[in-house]
Order: sequence, then C-alpha cells, then structure tokens
Amino acid sequence: MLESLAASACLVVADDYPGFFLPQLLNSKAERLPVLMEGVDSNGLFPLDATQQVFPTAYAFRRFLQKTLPGHLFAMPVVEPLAGVELPQLTELPSAVQKNWPPTPSAVLADPQTLDQLPLDHRIKPVETQGGWKEAEFYLDRFLDERLTRYLERSEPELQLSSELSPFLHFGQISAHQIVQRLFEHEGWNFDRLSHETRGKKSGWWGLSEAAESFLDELVTWREVGFNAARHLPGYDRYSSLPDWAKKTLAEHRHDPRPQVYSFEQFEQARTDDPLWNAAQTQLVREGKLHNYLRMLWGKKILEWSPDAETALQTMLTLNDRYALDGRDPNSISGIFWCLGRYDRAWGPERPIFGKIRYMSSANTARKFSVKNYLKDYAPAAGG
Repeated sequence: MLESLAASACLVVADDYPGFFLPQLLNSKAERLPVLMEGVDSNGLFPLDATQQVFPTAYAFRRFLQKTLPGHLFAMPVVEPLAGVELPQLTELPSAVQKNWPPTPSAVLADPQTLDQLPLDHRIKPVETQGGWKEAEFYLDRFLDERLTRYLERSEPELQLSSELSPFLHFGQISAHQIVQRLFEHEGWNFDRLSHETRGKKSGWWGLSEAAESFLDELVTWREVGFNAARHLPGYDRYSSLPDWAKKTLAEHRHDPRPQVYSFEQFEQARTDDPLWNAAQTQLVREGKLHNYLRMLWGKKILEWSPDAETALQTMLTLNDRYALDGRDPNSISGIFWCLGRYDRAWGPERPIFGKIRYMSSANTARKFSVKNYLKDYAPAAGG
C-alpha cells in the first residue's frame, strides 16, 4: 500500500521512532520507494542523533543534557508547518490502492463479530482507558491542575499522582514538546531561569518548582535516556546489553537457591505467594498500567523468583509487551532493564540471587508505604 501511495506522492514523511521493528521497516521501505522518505524525530526534546554517545547512568545523561539541551529548547515544532505552502491535492486514491485495499463497509466494522474473527490474542481484554489526542490533553490538564503540586508523593501506592501520559506519548497522541510547553506556561517559566550549573543535579537546573523539576526529570532525563539506548546501544532490548558489572554479579549468583520459582503462567495469572506482587500484576492486566513505584518492585521480584536472570528478563518483557499500554516503548524497556542494573550502580551488601543488583522487597515496601487499600482494590479474582 505504501508503495502504491508513494507513486502519486512527492514526498513520504515517516516517524523516526527507534524502538520495536520500526527502524528496520523504514530502512527497507525507503529503498523501494520512488520518492524521498523523510524520517522526523519527534521523540523528545533532545534530538536522537545530536550525539552518538551511549550513557551508562541517568546522572551522566542528565549532566550531558544540562550542557547541551539549552541549544535545542527553541526548536519547538511548528503548529502548522505547511501553512502557506501550496501542494497539489490528491483527488482520489490510486487505482491500485482501491483495487487491493477496498474500504470496509461501516456495518462490518460495527459488527462485534468482526473483531472476534481477527487473528488476535483474545485473552487480552480491553481496558477502560480511552485513546486519542483529546483524551491525552484531558490527562495533561488534570495533571497540571490537580496532581502536579503533590507529585513528590507519587511513590505512595494508594495515591495516583503521576501524569499517566506514558501510553499517549507511546502512540504519538501527545508529544513531549507539547507537555513541556504547557508546563512552562503553567509555571510562568522563561529561558532566563535556567541554571548555569551543569553538575547533573536532579533539581534546581530548570528554575521551576520542586515538583515540576521532578516531573521533568522523569519526562526528559529518564524517558529520553531510554530512547538514547534504543538508538545507539546495539541490542538495547537484549540481556547482552546490560552493563558488564551487572552481568558479572548475576552470573556469580546464577545458581543461588531461589525461595520460590514460578512459571510464566503463574506470573501472568498473579498466582504467587506475595499478595502485593499479585496486586501489581492484577493492576497491569486490568488497566494496562502499573503504579510507578510498584513497577520496580514487580520486576525485582520476578528476578528473585526466576531460575536465572535471562528468564526473568524475558518474563518481564513479555508481560509488559502483552499487557502494558506503553509496552514495547524504549522508556518502559529501560525501566525493565533498570531492575537488572542498567543506569544503576553496584550496591552492597552483596545478596543471594541479586548479587550487587539493587534489592527491593514487598515487606520493605509495605513498611515504607500504606498498601492496605491497594491490596483491596487489586485483589486477584477468585480462581484467577
């Protein structure tokens, strides 16, 4: 279809997205098209190819951003880039497209049986969250008006204070530029408020409120370091791409006895002996998302209950890609790899199974936060 449409086009504009199979798809198609294909990098504030460097930690990337990002902050996308440009209009679709890909009658699309007949995994049920740019703007408005002032409390499992914009960013229904611009307007920010210090500090560089600085550290530093890996780290979504120290310590503890070893099906169906982990997995399946703090615990416990780290990684990736609304996104993938040491450092004391990987436990989480209502809200279905 793309080749047939391109035959009537003067230019093909594509999304230069570094994750999943999209880079290979664009490269293979660009060679076969009769016209130029332009890939537009709209992934974040910092252009993917403005550096070829791979960053070992979020701190290193943050420090780099503080030195280089100011030069890109004025390069905001134009709202109407083709305003005033006259282009020939396509009056009808090419005959090859009409012949090979005829439109589906609306009555067929409205029939529930149409979806049932498609080759999908029908065990994966729809979630309540609706997509689209209008819904994305609603989430952004709600975050700025109701949640931003309490954003520093977002680790509390019983509170939902994150923006919940990750799925909308993943599907291109809102952009990081749009979010940042709205945040600047909300905070009355101007360029003169940027700090001249570039030491990689988490707060104080933007010249915004503490909550807004913390949010931008998630949106810009942590999100975009994942995109940096997707672009420049070979096999960024494979076990071999973990830092050497992490692979070494995990290999040294590969044969440590596990307190429990669960099958993939037991993980998927939230059938472990840990009520808090089960609740987190149940939220993922029901809603297509995980509470931000519990997402880290979720991954750490999968490592503890798997026969080895490679199996744990595959379990995390499969569950994330199957159920999370932002599955396959470089940002969610980097979060999974963080559970195994990427962007982190070696920790002590050295522990069984984890070695020098940062340790987390459900018991410590329950002592640190109130989880009673979370457990109640996401109790797995009986027999599920």
